[in-house]
Amino acid sequence: KGENGTLSREDFQRIPELAINPLGDRIINAFFPEGEDQVNFRGFMRTLAHFRPIEDNEKSKDQNGPEPLNSRSNKLHFAFRLYDLDKDDKISRDELLQVLRMMVGVNISDEQLGSIADRTIQEADQDGDSAISFAEFVKVGKLNFYLLNETA
Repeated sequence: KGENGTLSREDFQRIPELAINPLGDRIINAFFPEGEDQVNFRGFMRTLAHFRPIEDNEKSKDQNGPEPLNSRSNKLHFAFRLYDLDKDDKISRDELLQVLRMMVGVNISDEQLGSIADRTIQEADQDGDSAISFAEFVKVGKLNFYLLNETA
């Protein structure tokens, strides 16, 4: 936009669909590497590729090349990072509550959100650490978390 070949966070915030999306800030943050406030075309396209529909990757996949960015696994990693606010590779109850609040606003009471978070953690947590790891997220994600189609 500024004719320097990059986009800023503010450029993204001016996109109406992101401005009204409850996870808009999290999606915008996904475009920016840690500590960066500009994204170039290559970085923009790499992040945008996560939103492409999953294709029949078996036919088009180069067996020696990297996994496509729009593979199921990479989409799940992308979705997991939307929830993992502190980037510690686990989704805690507090992180889940923060994301739920972003998504529903004041339409559900804190008590109800807490109950949803507790049930989700209880259902997903297989190692007893009161958090959701990526492996646990993948198992439960098929049912509850796979939101990319809703946020795209």
